[in-house]
Amino acid sequence: MTDYPKTDALMRRGAEFLGSEHAILCGAMSWVSERNLVSAISNAGGFGVIACGAMTPDLLDTEIAETRKRTDRPFGVNLITMHPDLFDLIAVCERHAVTHVVLAGGIPPKGSVEAIKGGANPAKVVCFAPTLALAKKLLRSGADALVIEGMEAGGHIGPVSTSVLAQEMLPELAEDHLIFVAGGIGRGQAIAGYLEMGACGVQLGTRFACATESIAHPNFKKAFFRASARDAVASVQVDPRLPVIPVRALRNKGTEEFTAKQREIAATLDREEIAMEEAQLQVEHYWAGALRRAAIDGDVENGSLMAGQSVGMLKEEEPVAAIIAKLMAQSEEALTRR
Repeated sequence: MTDYPKTDALMRRGAEFLGSEHAILCGAMSWVSERNLVSAISNAGGFGVIACGAMTPDLLDTEIAETRKRTDRPFGVNLITMHPDLFDLIAVCERHAVTHVVLAGGIPPKGSVEAIKGGANPAKVVCFAPTLALAKKLLRSGADALVIEGMEAGGHIGPVSTSVLAQEMLPELAEDHLIFVAGGIGRGQAIAGYLEMGACGVQLGTRFACATESIAHPNFKKAFFRASARDAVASVQVDPRLPVIPVRALRNKGTEEFTAKQREIAATLDREEIAMEEAQLQVEHYWAGALRRAAIDGDVENGSLMAGQSVGMLKEEEPVAAIIAKLMAQSEEALTRR
């Protein structure tokens, strides 16, 4: 007998797809979603996802191997679609028989979905869908599941809120497809609501960033505990020719520096010194470095404190197992009350 019968029943499809006890994914957070946090989440019944980010194939190879030493449960790997070594990274995942690959950062390039699903160790493909039209296109192209993520999330975000995306997309897609909801989820009551609307599970990032098992610097965690929802702001695009995906982070000197960095990159575009693709890669590398300064080095003034608007609900460091148990209990209570 499960402790959470109503929640588990609504999560059943998602949990079976992931191979986990609960259909709770951890969003891939660069530098933070690494071997320690990922294995802790999978061991606690959730589904951890390694954030590959700007890793080289060799670094990813090591990270997967180290995660495997810490858990015998399934976990996934998040790959950025614009990574120049994407197909080499896919090959690393195949070699390690990773069960799920999450593709983020845009439309998967030609052949990438086929490479993930068609190797010697086929993996399931999960994609992010910010619009209904793109969701249908990704499903036709072979995505096994989708994450619909609203603008309340931390890190890279789209323009529409989670609640609106859920209302638009779940009635259209959830009956026949596996749809996970993400963005701004901090409590189990919200999970219950999205499950009742047809979601097969949820993804949370900010809620796990300050877990006891997270290697994030104590300064980084303290900044989260002090913050309110309104402190997590979206970055501003300064040049329409440089289509930069907005990033939500806590307001500090680093957010101002990014505005200056965009102007600098736009100027090199003006001089035709770099191509657009290279310009966008420079932006991604900037974010990776800025996030490391905050999350790993503890420079919370100049680094990037990527956080979702649910950050205001974080008040203390907790073990991953306690976080997941609390979320499941809150969801179960809400569903029982209804």
